[in-house]
Amino acid sequence: MNCELKLQEQVNELFEQQLSVWEMARNNFEGLKTVQIREFDFDGFGVKVQFNPARMVSSGAKVDAKTIAQRKCFLCAANRPEVQRGIAWRDYDILINPFPIFTRHLTIPRREHVDQQLVPYINDMFDLARELTDFVVFYNGPKCGASAPDHMHFQAGNADFLPLVSDYFNLKAKGKCTKQCTIDGADVYTIDNYLRVVYCIESADAEALRQAFMKLYNSWVKEEEVEPMMNVVCLYRDGKWYLFVIPRGAFRPWQYTAEGDKQLLVSPATVEVSGLFITPVKEHFERITKEDVVDILTQCTIE
Repeated sequence: MNCELKLQEQVNELFEQQLSVWEMARNNFEGLKTVQIREFDFDGFGVKVQFNPARMVSSGAKVDAKTIAQRKCFLCAANRPEVQRGIAWRDYDILINPFPIFTRHLTIPRREHVDQQLVPYINDMFDLARELTDFVVFYNGPKCGASAPDHMHFQAGNADFLPLVSDYFNLKAKGKCTKQCTIDGADVYTIDNYLRVVYCIESADAEALRQAFMKLYNSWVKEEEVEPMMNVVCLYRDGKWYLFVIPRGAFRPWQYTAEGDKQLLVSPATVEVSGLFITPVKEHFERITKEDVVDILTQCTIE
């Protein structure tokens, strides 16, 4: 990979190279062109539901300690498919995600096998967002949708695809966001009547952004926790970072393990709590209702 190119340009080259040689990934990305979408309208925003059978790998992942101990880590370089290539960036490898949700979907694991935990690496998240100008960078907490909670990683997807991003700017322009406070030069907003609590921290200064995040984080974390349950999205636009923090209430809803026609295999991670539900089972995609969406968000986030 040409190291003289900007990171965004290197990523564009990576997609071109990988999809030319990796048949499974190419087929899964091609499959996104024909995925089925449903949308439920709320007050000034919508929640989309995508039928994406390739995501069964993630939605159906067992992440209990016993299962993780018994399987090889698929994010470690030694266990990746031979055809998979990446871009070296600091202590990370930038990889295309072969089971995509986004039309441009990246997984960005650290090279060392360390547990999923945000605080030690949050500055890397900010820098990735600034360099990957066409993407949002996001983080699934270890109990909030990460299918590899034993290996620290970020993901990234094209910024125009995540409903939360457009919702925030649209609703803020209509006066439907509330400024909660200013912390160390960073402004903290929440979105009004959004079915779940979302904090958005805005700042042109990375250290101010980090300090504001840490004050929220420290107000939530409990002594016995590694970190509070949360999903985080980072966007850099027009010289400013936007850090969306969604506190979580539960890992999965009761519908996930229900039987028969009550089951809905929805495993909420960042994408779901940002307004895009992924359903890998067609029957569940067809059956899910607006009321189900509200109930799942109510269980898995904080209202």
